[in-house]
Amino acid sequence: MHLTKKQFITTLLTVILTMSLYSQSSDIIEYKTYVKQIKKITENNNVKNAFQLILDLEEKTQKHLIELTEIEAPPFKEDKRAKEFAKRLKETGIENVWIDKEGNVLGLMQGYEGKKTIAIDAHLDTVFPEGTDVKVRIDNDTLFAPGIGDDTRGLAMLLTISESINKSNIVTRDNVLFVGTVGEEGLGDLRGVKYLFKGNNPKIDSWIAIDGGEIGRVNNQGLGSYRYEVIFEGPGGHSWGAFGLANPHHAIGKTITSFVEKADNYTLSGPKTSYNVGIISGGTSINSIPYESKMLVDIRSVEPERLDAMEKILKSAANDALTYQNKIKRQGPELKLIINKIGNRPSGKVDVSTPLIQRTIAATKYFGTEPRLTIGSTNSNIPISLGIPAVTIGKGGVGGNVHSLDEWWLNKQGYKAIQLSLLILLSEAGI
Repeated sequence: MHLTKKQFITTLLTVILTMSLYSQSSDIIEYKTYVKQIKKITENNNVKNAFQLILDLEEKTQKHLIELTEIEAPPFKEDKRAKEFAKRLKETGIENVWIDKEGNVLGLMQGYEGKKTIAIDAHLDTVFPEGTDVKVRIDNDTLFAPGIGDDTRGLAMLLTISESINKSNIVTRDNVLFVGTVGEEGLGDLRGVKYLFKGNNPKIDSWIAIDGGEIGRVNNQGLGSYRYEVIFEGPGGHSWGAFGLANPHHAIGKTITSFVEKADNYTLSGPKTSYNVGIISGGTSINSIPYESKMLVDIRSVEPERLDAMEKILKSAANDALTYQNKIKRQGPELKLIINKIGNRPSGKVDVSTPLIQRTIAATKYFGTEPRLTIGSTNSNIPISLGIPAVTIGKGGVGGNVHSLDEWWLNKQGYKAIQLSLLILLSEAGI
């Protein structure tokens, strides 16, 4: 049979439309399957008891939040908070609680089959340096303190989830691993979760992180980032007497100018990619040629290839500046350039059809909230990059001024976020 051009186009469009409808239909069928799963779990009497217990424990959850917030947890110094969190986790009914070599707190609930392990996580560390005043101030039910929302609220939620499971006699099919991780923030570079996925026991099959935001967040995509320390070193000297020496600050300045120009041009098109020179340091006085100049650079993108391209742009700009400064110096030794990669957060994406994501969507809708697929830089980046199902969800309530000294959080129906987290966990671990 021979088709006319018009008939061929019509037939082709019909095929495409049919395939599209089939795909949409498949997604709907899959979604409804998980809706039924979620509904069935919520009808379980033990789960109903756990939901009620979460409400009954509101005051205790708030007490956990305040008292843990007031224990400093600066980058690389989370041990005091870790010890206290481990103690409280054991008090919720988990017998097997320990702190690993990296400093992560782990609490293992054994499942009745125990073939898989589902982890639920909140990070111990905050962005604030040692010596920061972390005393919680209460003003009309609003809590003010550095780190109260990010991510101490997540830790308090884990304690209540664990207690509600144990006191409601819920036994899951799979093992459940409660995790308080170190090194999520800043130069911590996800060191806690990286350690867990370097073949260290127990093997984790699914990952649920609680970190920031209100109910509705379904973070299924990891925002990748590279971070660099760029250092120029020279002999240093007096601004007059040693004039003509190669100047590290001048080299840094030229690097920034060149990098920004090239990076801006590159990021004008394609998937969103950001760059930022966050810290510049060095020098001793206005009339001294510095012996060292340093800057910290943050680059982010959803595409690994674009991170690599930006890395080349940065290194090229720094090396060109080095060549130029050494060329124009009038005396003394040449500058030295050191580039250290101090951060590497891999990117990745969990397909929306993945059971964990579908369960999270269905559970979120159960609580009357429209789910939002988001992208972020969280502990979930690591399992996502390894092809392990992972999602980051919100802490609930209402909060603001994250990463500032006047960070705040208000317990506005915060219990719903805890119930939601429990529901997602049980749907993934099975009961």
